[in-house]
Amino acid sequence: MPINKLILGDNLEILKTLETESVDLIYLDPPFFSNRNYEVIWGDSGEIRSFQDRWAGGISHYIDWLKERVEQMHRILKNTGSIFLHCDWHADAYIRVHILDRIFGEDNFRGDIVWNRAFAHNDAKKKLAVLSDTIWYYSKTKRIIYNPIYSIINQESYEERFNLIDENGRAYQSVPMDSPNPRPNMMYEWKGYPYPPKGWRYSKEMMEELDKRGEIIYPDNPNGRLRRKKYLDEAKGSLLGNVWTDIINVQSQSKERIGYPTQKPEALLERIINMASNEGDVVLDPFVGGGTTIAVADRLNRQWLGIDQSPMAVKVTEFRLQKQASLFTSPYTIQLHKYDYDTLRYKDAFEFESWIIQQFGGVPQNKKGGDKGIDGKAADGTPIQVKRSDNVPRDVIDKFPTAIQRYDKNIFAKNQKAKTPVGYIIAFSFGKGAIEEISRLKNEENIIIKLVKVEDIVPIAVKPAISLQINEVEKDEKGNRKIEFTAAGKSPAGIEFYSWDFAYDKEKGFKPSVIIDKEGKQSISLKTGIHSIAVKVVDNDGLENTEVVQLKINGVVEKL
Repeated sequence: MPINKLILGDNLEILKTLETESVDLIYLDPPFFSNRNYEVIWGDSGEIRSFQDRWAGGISHYIDWLKERVEQMHRILKNTGSIFLHCDWHADAYIRVHILDRIFGEDNFRGDIVWNRAFAHNDAKKKLAVLSDTIWYYSKTKRIIYNPIYSIINQESYEERFNLIDENGRAYQSVPMDSPNPRPNMMYEWKGYPYPPKGWRYSKEMMEELDKRGEIIYPDNPNGRLRRKKYLDEAKGSLLGNVWTDIINVQSQSKERIGYPTQKPEALLERIINMASNEGDVVLDPFVGGGTTIAVADRLNRQWLGIDQSPMAVKVTEFRLQKQASLFTSPYTIQLHKYDYDTLRYKDAFEFESWIIQQFGGVPQNKKGGDKGIDGKAADGTPIQVKRSDNVPRDVIDKFPTAIQRYDKNIFAKNQKAKTPVGYIIAFSFGKGAIEEISRLKNEENIIIKLVKVEDIVPIAVKPAISLQINEVEKDEKGNRKIEFTAAGKSPAGIEFYSWDFAYDKEKGFKPSVIIDKEGKQSISLKTGIHSIAVKVVDNDGLENTEVVQLKINGVVEKL
């Protein structure tokens, strides 16, 4: 199971490769069966191909297209797992009856979450406006992960209710301790105070705990009612059911807005992920889109897997992960159709070893140093060595047979006898001496070592070129300068978009201030001082390049 990985490709084909019962939670927001003229969002070739496949027929074709994907999701979902399928009124009934009920079973229906995503506008004067989406919630079995959910706290209204202050300065409200229903086992006297008509709300043990914490309010009148202090700083909000009206859609001024038209709010995914999974669980989004599920799952310390047919969707999600990354962020990998030479060749050596072995279908050693010349093994146990270099010399070949035998002499003997490779060496290219020695070992010593080029495992392309033009537009009386930046990218695959970091720090890495810029133009005001600006360009293959510029603002604008 690939964990913390963004994969570019057809989700059906990728889902087929995933291990059975390996995922805890699936959220999918597939393209709605609505006006298809507005469905292509990113506009790259991968998304257009998927669009054409999906709309080759009417509703029956759409349901068939979605159903075969949900069948794979059911297979890979754990027995304690849940699936949330986000849709609108155009096909919600078809999806429930023809897909979810048939695959998951009616008995495993857990709810239809009604999300109020919009407010009524003028069109509501002429017809009944549709303001909600449906999120179908199903489980694989009745044994599920479920954590109660609470509404988002409205701080202003809560402060009105929690209007009392205790001796420690904590705000609280006074609430009854009576049971709402008759409870004979809760009908006991407490410290001289008679029980309410229906009994207490709490057991004796809980009453003792509340008393110890000073949370019981005792009236002067012995016949008065006891009340409990409920503190504002411990308030969770109100328990929720299936109608969610407290999460607003992403607005034009929202800080989380990235420019993706159907972007879902992070609060919506936070609620779903917290409700149906625990830390460390695996969350899958097979239609990544704007990347909200992945960004939230990563922030909530879940493991995750994201799939999308669009290179832009994958790269935008990657940049969202970069923006929120910290020292405690778990590592992740990106799987594209093509990779640029420079990024791979000069990547961290240990990361590259692990990554390329996995791409080769092997298992990396996952330990730095002390590997004795073996970096991993193939599916059949045959050793693999990785050299992150070009023109690998003969001496690497000379040492490899000894390293293999030291690693596992039985594997070496078995493969030698079967006349199959005793080991693999992966590198960018091999020198003439290395190639000649491989032939000699095979012909004279019956030792077959397979040399594998990186480009034979993953396709390598040239990353896009980028240039950056800087123009001072105006200055104000405080000495601030308004600067206009114009980026220009070139790639045989075509340029997809630009992303900007206006406070670039090499040690912290690229943390975009603007994630999606289709034009490559930005204007910002800079104060006196030194500023580091970075811009990335992404092409239609998902390859990227970065240009960094330092500017000194002090009376004039200087490029350092």
